[in-house]
Amino acid sequence: MSTPFSFTVTGRIDAASAPQVERDLLAAIEQSGPHLIIELSQLSYMSSAGLRVMLVAAKRARADGGKAVIQAAQPAVAEVLRMSGFDRVIPLAPNEDAARAHFGQ
Repeated sequence: MSTPFSFTVTGRIDAASAPQVERDLLAAIEQSGPHLIIELSQLSYMSSAGLRVMLVAAKRARADGGKAVIQAAQPAVAEVLRMSGFDRVIPLAPNEDAARAHFGQ
């Protein structure tokens, strides 16, 4: 399996910022490959628009033969991901070692 790359999202993902974050994530997958760690330790807020971005990125990674893992989500963001059931679609990992373990590393 190829090495996953890490994509860090900072600040907020809401209706205003989601389109740009989505473009950036999809471009990163296109450029770096389908094995993706989405690092959220510096993300303070995620709306439903952000959930959609995570879903689009995970689906693209899967369609390209890879997968996505969310790393180090802040408690409020992790709660949104769990409450919406996204933790069943995209694994949540508390740190880099745990995230890389999803890729057999």
